[in-house]
Amino acid sequence: MNGADQLAIVDTEAGAVISVKVVPGSSRDRIASVLGDCLKVATSAPPEKGKANSAVAKILATALDIDLKAVVLVSGQTNPRKQFRLDGLSKSDVRRRIESL
Repeated sequence: MNGADQLAIVDTEAGAVISVKVVPGSSRDRIASVLGDCLKVATSAPPEKGKANSAVAKILATALDIDLKAVVLVSGQTNPRKQFRLDGLSKSDVRRRIESL
């Protein structure tokens, strides 16, 4: 995916934290593009009762080939801009996997 080198990814002890811009109510679930310093993720789930957050976690887990339990929402519960921690992955692991999408 083009622009993966511009993503704001931070290493933590548990794993890498990535910034995500969520677009709920889309026609399909997918990682759409790189938008500035964040990953733009579209989901068909509505933005209510955490449904879009759960859907985005599943999209990230599938796309990055990690367990769903390793995708943790760390900020932005009710905001379109969120941060997800990807447990067990380093900044370079995440960047490499996104580049291959």
